[in-house]
Amino acid sequence: MSHAPYGSWPSPIDAALVAAHDGRPEALGAVGDEVWWTAPRPAEGGRRALLRLRPDARSPEVVLPPPWNVRNSVHEYGGQPWAGVARGEGGPLVVFTDFGDQRLYAVEPDAPGGAAPRPLTPLSPVGAGLRWCDPVLLPERGEVWCVLEEFTGPNPTDLRRLLAAVPLDGSAAEDRSAVRELTDDRRRFVTGPRLAPDGRRVAWLAWDHPGMPWEGTEVLLADLDQAGRLGAPRTLLGGPDESVAQVEWAPDGALLALTDRAGWWQPHRVDPETGEAVNLCPREEEFADALWKVGARWLAPLPHGTLAVLHGTGDLRLGVLDPASGELADVPGPWTEWWPALAVRGQRVVGIAAGPTRHYEVVALDTVTGHCRVLAEHHRDPVDPGYLPAPEARVFTGPDGREVHAQVYPPRHPDHPGPAETAPPFVVWAHGGPTGRAPLVLDLEIAYFTSRGIGVAEVNYGGSTGYGRAYRERLRGRWGVVDVEDCATVARALVAEGSAAAGRLAIRGGSAGGYTTAASLSAAETADLYAAGTISYPLLDLAGWTADGTHDFESRYLESLLGPLAEVPERYRERSPVHRAERITAPFVLLQGLDDPICRPEQAERLLAAVAGRGVPHAYLTFEGEGHGFRRAATIERALEAELALYAHAFGFARADLKPLDLAAGRERW
Repeated sequence: MSHAPYGSWPSPIDAALVAAHDGRPEALGAVGDEVWWTAPRPAEGGRRALLRLRPDARSPEVVLPPPWNVRNSVHEYGGQPWAGVARGEGGPLVVFTDFGDQRLYAVEPDAPGGAAPRPLTPLSPVGAGLRWCDPVLLPERGEVWCVLEEFTGPNPTDLRRLLAAVPLDGSAAEDRSAVRELTDDRRRFVTGPRLAPDGRRVAWLAWDHPGMPWEGTEVLLADLDQAGRLGAPRTLLGGPDESVAQVEWAPDGALLALTDRAGWWQPHRVDPETGEAVNLCPREEEFADALWKVGARWLAPLPHGTLAVLHGTGDLRLGVLDPASGELADVPGPWTEWWPALAVRGQRVVGIAAGPTRHYEVVALDTVTGHCRVLAEHHRDPVDPGYLPAPEARVFTGPDGREVHAQVYPPRHPDHPGPAETAPPFVVWAHGGPTGRAPLVLDLEIAYFTSRGIGVAEVNYGGSTGYGRAYRERLRGRWGVVDVEDCATVARALVAEGSAAAGRLAIRGGSAGGYTTAASLSAAETADLYAAGTISYPLLDLAGWTADGTHDFESRYLESLLGPLAEVPERYRERSPVHRAERITAPFVLLQGLDDPICRPEQAERLLAAVAGRGVPHAYLTFEGEGHGFRRAATIERALEAELALYAHAFGFARADLKPLDLAAGRERW
């Protein structure tokens, strides 16, 4: 055993290995007896491939070759990008959105000669065009119903959203007028339609500015006539202070809703006539999460009356709920975190699951036998497990005695325990959102640092999901305060208990986490706490991140996080890192995608201008073709290597394998 300095340990987990394993399977669904999903392909330009697993196959097939990219940009974060149905002859019919042009396509992969995808929707010359998500295939009507996001002008807020029916015969591929509008556009945001089992009603979710879906949504219900026309919708459930995250129909015609009316997202049975809601499992746990992507599915009805649900406090595990008794039975296995993409076929539930020692896999539960097995995306340790971290979920005490949740990943290496009687450096990770959370799952990006002797602490600061509405609302009006304090609480506690070295702390984050990082480096109370910071695709000038300064979905998000700009303009200025950059003394790396429509490069440029000439060591790396978050292998590799080089400078360790990084206001364009 060698007591080499922290940070200098050799590791088989290099940046290329991290990039190759970046991302997770998503958008899982059943097509007849087959399971389909999308999977990341960092080495193929960061596209998402569409995969299918036949009932007796040992491995999945890639349905569409490069450059097909099964994603969309609805809300800029995207929504459910595909749907499919099994047919008696000719194999499945599948519709999907392609990221390249945002059009909706149909494909029949088993057709003779492997028919190429054919477009169903047109291009638009206006603004960012026509976008589609959360489709429902109705071949008996000759249509696919979905959410339409249509730009009406050049600005990011010049748009309308509604439910629309697209003909499957391709007649709308060059003719926008052939798209049938099912609803009007009076509601700013809508989710995809959910048809009742008898085909006579349709339910969906809606909300409006300035609310976000985790603050307040409504369940809308409309009658459906034989011609496929929707009647006037009525609000059945929800409101500005009640968030309904998902709505589904039970086989018996009752409506199921995941609502937080009792302070937690919990499953309710709703009478479609009266709106009377009965809580099916009043545990103080979350059965849903923030609705960042339209089409997320935390609940799925089973044919025998029980419900497959995801639930937990700080995590989401799969269970089967008996709505009559309220009994909830968790599935066996090592999976402690399930992605909201449940699919049901007969008595089988299929989902995407991970755990502290396993990456995300496609897992099937037989509800009759209770047996779980991995179907695809099997976990295989990419290196000796001795190099992988052994995390611990912790609860710290913050200001005013409040709880602060975090996951702590101490350094770990099979041959290097670290120098005797010394503590390692630590990096505090602030997640994005900020209404979101960091799940406790195996992440090679974390292992990249812990296997080299640098600890990581992921902080689920006040405002995070997973711990009830009250915890989530701690951030209302206090963004830039609570999140900064909670990250500092964890950092200081780790130092006080001897787990982390004083003076050798850093902080990093992307998007809203990038803001928290920059805010922490520029706050009077915490500017001296951190020796370095990694700021990725951030927002830094808060007043400039409103209205057309960002995308429509979050253009009024700050009204809850800070307050209305017209009422508290001083708050926007005081909490903007660009307006207090004189306090920043720690070296930092700024990472930015040049095609980011959410946190645009101009935000990063404003911070660079504010620190120019002040002697603060920093580097600015930009990446062409990258948006909000990095998907391409080369980008992920360079970003990681730059971050490690920053920590080597700040923490004072040497490595022979470090790639050069110019911290004298250096700029790199990739």
